[in-house]
Amino acid sequence: MAAMTTPATATGAALAPGDPRISTWRDFLLAHARLQRILDQELRSDHDISLAEYDALLVLAAAPNRRLRMHQIADQVLLSRSGVTRLIDRLVADGSVERDTCTTDARGAEAVLTHAGLGRLRDASSTHLRGIDEHFLAQIAPDDLEALGRIMSGLLARLDPRASEGRRPA
Repeated sequence: MAAMTTPATATGAALAPGDPRISTWRDFLLAHARLQRILDQELRSDHDISLAEYDALLVLAAAPNRRLRMHQIADQVLLSRSGVTRLIDRLVADGSVERDTCTTDARGAEAVLTHAGLGRLRDASSTHLRGIDEHFLAQIAPDDLEALGRIMSGLLARLDPRASEGRRPA
């Protein structure tokens, strides 16, 4: 009878079926995906806005002069550039965003948050914050939340130092 093999790690050590590295990673991915679905459903139901649209409006609201180039939005909302273009097209169609000539390079375009878009973001914020509180924060003990904040901030700083610029330390 042939011995059962398991995938090897980069160091050559075999992974056991209950290896906490894999189960922790899978739990993280599944929890993230489920949280996103729940938060998206709540925003769509209560405000007719998707989580991705809300996130893009939030990124624009925090940007200098409430305007960014498409690639800057894509870097912050975890979408491809083509995905961001389609997302911004939807936000332009509903009046939440306008396209304008880039202030630093006339060949490019920027997305600019409108007053209507800012109002839409503010209206949806209470639902989104309640969802974060209820579905995420309420499930984590205060000491664990502080540790999780440090871990995520450190991980983000190591993976993409630009992404952590201007963020508050945990």
